[in-house]
Amino acid sequence: MWQFKNASLHPVYADVTDFIAIINNTPNFFDPARPLFVGRAPGRLDLMGGIADYSGSLVLELPLAVATLAAVQLTTETEPTFRVRSLSAGELNLQTEVSLPMSQLLGCANYAEANVWLTERPATAWVAYLAGAMVVLKQELDFAPVGGVRLLVNSNVPAGKGVSSSAALEVAVMQALAGAYGLQIAGRDLALLCQKVENLVVGAPCGIMDQMTSACGQPNRLTALLCQPAELQPPVELPAELEVWGIDSGIRHAVVGADYGSVRVGAFMGYRIIADLTGLPVTPVDNPESQKVSIQDEKWNGYLANLAPSEWETLYRERLPHSLTGSQFLEKYGGFTDPVTRIIPQLTYAIRQPTAHPIYENHRVRLFRTLLQTRPVSEEILMLLGELMYQSHLSYSICGLGSVGTDRLVELVRQAGPAQGLYGAKITGGGSGGTVAVLARAGSKAVVAQIAQRYQIETGHPITVLGGSGAGAVEYGVAELLPINPIT
Repeated sequence: MWQFKNASLHPVYADVTDFIAIINNTPNFFDPARPLFVGRAPGRLDLMGGIADYSGSLVLELPLAVATLAAVQLTTETEPTFRVRSLSAGELNLQTEVSLPMSQLLGCANYAEANVWLTERPATAWVAYLAGAMVVLKQELDFAPVGGVRLLVNSNVPAGKGVSSSAALEVAVMQALAGAYGLQIAGRDLALLCQKVENLVVGAPCGIMDQMTSACGQPNRLTALLCQPAELQPPVELPAELEVWGIDSGIRHAVVGADYGSVRVGAFMGYRIIADLTGLPVTPVDNPESQKVSIQDEKWNGYLANLAPSEWETLYRERLPHSLTGSQFLEKYGGFTDPVTRIIPQLTYAIRQPTAHPIYENHRVRLFRTLLQTRPVSEEILMLLGELMYQSHLSYSICGLGSVGTDRLVELVRQAGPAQGLYGAKITGGGSGGTVAVLARAGSKAVVAQIAQRYQIETGHPITVLGGSGAGAVEYGVAELLPINPIT
């Protein structure tokens, strides 16, 4: 049995209380005589910005009330292991417990070796999100602890719904491990380390907004992050007149999906072509096989989102191809600047629209923030905020990242409209399914529930409505649990 060493240091959340109860009713996993360290990290609702994060856009993200919890205990085994049990994996038909030799985990020579080893078996590939934290600590901080780890995780963040269940998992685990080992890792650095877990160990080419919101978010405030590469700006408080909801479409989303990856590649191809048109100096990195180049860009500071929409329309839009095959692009341009994706020569990539999206999205998000901070919040401002969300949703669809389900949810919100307190809606995160964000007047819970119910009846998809907000992992802190009457 375990209890808080000092409960007053942490915000009170029912899911933490429930998690401690689960721990106390999970025999034969933890040593009853040793302390535990618990991290809590929320999912996030992408209100504006989405896939433009990897191109340097401003994004506005709400940390959700639902969260992932991770409990870590250090062990002193003769042959140390990293033993993890997930209380959520069984729901996804995955193996619920995995044990890895610490010597092999810490002995991975590089990220590529860790990726192959940890993801080769589909039933246990989920462990890469957790064990990847140890790989990153070793590679980035040269931290190689003696002894083993016991890790228990439980998540209330819906998986595959576009609300960053993976980031919540990574951040909760990294935070708990840092607490157990006594590592002082600042919030921004915590998020960047967790992004490396997903990009380099798991192999998913996500941007930084998910991990940064899960780590550094504040309740009922939008995390404002300028992704150049990860600059936190003052959070944006939601006006009392407004609330934000998420409605799950029931269509599974995955950042590792081909659509997200190909749109990302297309945007970086577009930036490379614009650099060529502008005459920016381009230098190959390492060797031609790496597909990487360096661009000396003082004009836009290396980020496509810094290009103004008027400049894009006037100088570049008509000069970019609608699409190219990977081989055509590599033959003419040699490579691009994205550090975490590769161009597949035989695939055809859309270029013009994936390039246009972050240019316009950054402009939309900046306008959205300015309007959201304007007082008083007039009806006209609410209508303009909603229109920006609808424009963002349409742009996702033109990029090929929409879905029938999310389109229908957005249409139902539009039909209800301001007369029922609903002003805007858009697909979130990586798109291609997942969750729709809804901007509403305060007190709109009933009408949002009605829309969700109508959608479920029409489609047969099980749905989840997400509301509320909670603290990021840093604000929650690491809770130390001490044994009650430890066995000696």
